[in-house]
Amino acid sequence: MGAATVAGGGALVMAATSNAAQSPRTAAESSVCQGLATALGTNQRFIDDQRAAPDAQSAARIANREAVIAQIEVQQKASGCVVGESAQDFQPAAAQPAQPSQPTRSAPAGETGETGDAAGTGETGNTGGTGDGAGDTGAVSGQQVCTGSTVTLSGEAGAPAASSDRFPAGTRLKVTNLDNGKSTTVEVTSVSGSCVLLNDAAFEQVREPGKFLIRRAVIEKVG
Repeated sequence: MGAATVAGGGALVMAATSNAAQSPRTAAESSVCQGLATALGTNQRFIDDQRAAPDAQSAARIANREAVIAQIEVQQKASGCVVGESAQDFQPAAAQPAQPSQPTRSAPAGETGETGDAAGTGETGNTGGTGDGAGDTGAVSGQQVCTGSTVTLSGEAGAPAASSDRFPAGTRLKVTNLDNGKSTTVEVTSVSGSCVLLNDAAFEQVREPGKFLIRRAVIEKVG
């Protein structure tokens, strides 16, 4: 009986250890969870902004973003993350020192005056949405904006596109992932709570496998 009791206790310990190992991960524990939490938080902030200052289209926009949040939560569950965890522009301190390593991208002084600057002189040859990025990071194609910003996905479907809290619809933005050299040029089609959010199709063109956040990104306004 003593041996059986010991064996039974061991089984309970093993079961408890197994359950602990399968506990959902937080944004601080996983870059995948971090990216999803950032996307969820950004969409929540957009909804809050719409409710604070509604217009004739706010109800439709809110319904759309609620559907996006539901999809992100499905992705959180599938990825073993805490479902519903939200992070507003979550940027680990360790990711910040990487930004100065962009000597070839001489951003104009006074970047904050990006509105009204027709910085599209280098757009020639930029066929938006290719995402191959081969050799693309070595050439300046527009005005660098949103320095230090991370880039994640909005969860929206459709053709490659972006949403932004500062650039109007029709603006063309080039996003380059410095960690793999891939880039894509997309058009802003809607409003969000970040400098730029890529929809699913655009994010797939520049993402690293298994990651939902681009920590080292260069964002350029090209049209």
